[in-house]
Amino acid sequence: MTSSVPPKSLKDQIRWQLWLTIAANFALFYVVAQSDAFAASGVSGLLTGAANLLPVGLALIVTTIANGLLDASMKARLVFLRWNFALPGHRAFSVYAVADPRVDVARLRESIGELPTTPADENRLWYRLYKQIETDPAVTQIHREFLFTRDYAAFSFLFLLGFGVAALFLISEWKVALLYLLALIGQFIVVRHAAANYGIRLVTTVLAQSSARSRKDQKSSKKSQRGRNDQND
Repeated sequence: MTSSVPPKSLKDQIRWQLWLTIAANFALFYVVAQSDAFAASGVSGLLTGAANLLPVGLALIVTTIANGLLDASMKARLVFLRWNFALPGHRAFSVYAVADPRVDVARLRESIGELPTTPADENRLWYRLYKQIETDPAVTQIHREFLFTRDYAAFSFLFLLGFGVAALFLISEWKVALLYLLALIGQFIVVRHAAANYGIRLVTTVLAQSSARSRKDQKSSKKSQRGRNDQND
């Protein structure tokens, strides 16, 4: 008798990637915070300044805890820059379905009936379609990318707050501090934009796959109907 290992959830699959981003930001902050020691003594200055890791570690701990306080709704608001109806599913049919050439809106309307007109109804219907095909490889892949970039965007926002404020106290050279803050801002802007694109892509991929499946179901229904007609003849 063999025991099967349950597959990892998408969040478990991206966990190591998120920790790599945390470690990279931690390392960069430490190097920047010790820029004076590095300029004076080179690499040995970085090693000597290891005793100053306490405030860096505190900043990392505060950032990690703060991320746990951000629920999915707050992360969506950060990524899509909307307070109400932030998720792209709230605009799945009225905006994204008609804009994506992969989505056959007519087929969707034939299979699910009249399309919703309010943001809440749009998101509910889209989620229902998603649950029907969530294991589809194309959907799983884009969902994984969205979850990673969404959480990375949340972390980068917290890095900007936590490490950014700490840098003002630890970095004496204002030019270095300014460049570091600009790098944190740039990181958040780039990752947030990528997460928003992946989120929209997830919505349209689900709609495209659903419309394609409805077309296949309709064709198979016609074939079976012809087969029954032939038998009757």
